[in-house]
Amino acid sequence: MVTAQRLPASLTPLDAALAAVLRDLAPVQPVELPPADALRCVAAEMPALRAYPLHDVAVADGWPMRANDLVGASSYAPLPLAGLPVWVAAGAAMPDGTDCVVDANAIDTSGPLPQVLAEAIPGQGVRRAGSDIAAGRAVMPAGEPLLPRSLLLARAAGLELLRVRRPRLRIVNICNGQLTAQLVADIARLAGAEVVYAEATPDVTEIADALETAGCDLIITIGGTGVGHTDAAVNALARCGTLLAHGIALQPGRTAAVGRIDATPVVALPGGPDQAFAAWWAIALPVLDRLSGRRPRQTLALPLERKIASGVGIAEVVLLTRQQGPQKDFWTPLAIGDLSLDAIARAEGLLIVPGAAEGFAAGTVVDAYMLRE
Repeated sequence: MVTAQRLPASLTPLDAALAAVLRDLAPVQPVELPPADALRCVAAEMPALRAYPLHDVAVADGWPMRANDLVGASSYAPLPLAGLPVWVAAGAAMPDGTDCVVDANAIDTSGPLPQVLAEAIPGQGVRRAGSDIAAGRAVMPAGEPLLPRSLLLARAAGLELLRVRRPRLRIVNICNGQLTAQLVADIARLAGAEVVYAEATPDVTEIADALETAGCDLIITIGGTGVGHTDAAVNALARCGTLLAHGIALQPGRTAAVGRIDATPVVALPGGPDQAFAAWWAIALPVLDRLSGRRPRQTLALPLERKIASGVGIAEVVLLTRQQGPQKDFWTPLAIGDLSLDAIARAEGLLIVPGAAEGFAAGTVVDAYMLRE
């Protein structure tokens, strides 16, 4: 007979549960990926870039010239040339001995000799060597996610492979929570993880078989963490490894659990999208960031437009939107503890009120995680 899951008499504080699953957890080893596959992965140490462009290049189509040779040229005092210079297209290397590009209509070619009708200054119409990328610059500091603008630098500098940390995440979906599983998979990929997906029925043995650690740095289970007749994820985790905490002082998400199978951390998320989203941000994402070697995530400190009331002893997740005031911006609470899907979609910031706090008064400056970049 299978023993039913039960929450402990007292919930584990969020900080204690997080510290337990993070203990002795180190970043994964870097891998080398082409830029196309490295988007949103966290940068590891990378070689210094070479200068770009390597040579002076034309910014626009025109005639490459030497500015000092054109001093005094105008439509009233045209400067005759022995012959036409070589035409350059935008992006082409500048010929030796030239330092400016003049427009097509700046040279009159109607007569027997071409004539320059305008002066120019050194650097006009030219992008200098190394002006886009200085030699020795890094693509991105280690610990930062690689965004499209960073990959632009890498491609311009000719890097074919980038050193990144890309944790391998295994999602085990239990009890048919497709909506939640898709949400977690999407935000995990957005955080730079490589995601492998599996499903299991609410059976302890089948779930245990799906908790495969080979080729995996983090396991996320979805669903089956409650105390219903078909909830079995926590019992399966306890069978396969070590259950560190089940029943966490977090609202929403109190039925979440954390554990280890050998050295692999496991975070068991509740099946509801709101509960899984909260537990992901409070527990699973810090674990993934540790594995990625990521620097602390961006926060924004703004005063609260109105107070946040929270119960003592339970960490509560608050969704916020940014409002513009006449003199300064404010965080406006969208949802506290009970998160609708609409609030999750609209939120611009996320705040976790510590369990020791009773909330925050209106006007209090709070640091919220940014949900949008």
